[in-house]
Amino acid sequence: MFIRHKDTVNTVDWGNGTSHRLLVESDGMGFAMAHTVVAAGSSSKLQYRRHLEACYCVSGKGEVVSADGAVRQIIEPGVLYALNKHDAHTLIAASGDDMHLISVFNPPIRGDERHVLDPEGYSQY
Repeated sequence: MFIRHKDTVNTVDWGNGTSHRLLVESDGMGFAMAHTVVAAGSSSKLQYRRHLEACYCVSGKGEVVSADGAVRQIIEPGVLYALNKHDAHTLIAASGDDMHLISVFNPPIRGDERHVLDPEGYSQY
């Protein structure tokens, strides 16, 4: 067993916020977990080609929009969204307060990954 506090783990600036990497590949758990902060008012085009991701909102509000615009879901505390097909998507944080998500990745991320945000395409890792 091990115990970690988010203030003691690697924190990565991922482009439009920060990610506290609570569990990473080297921990040997078979998945990774992060406390992800999405900056208020930001819009991020993202896609995970090597990982499946599920995000659970614990505070703040926003939206997740599929690449084709067909799925548009309000994200608020108590809502989980899962990218079960390596889905390209846009994550939009409402203005006012940052959105806080608990993000789980399978297979696990290394923990040093960063997005390269580009309005023309989807950031991938």
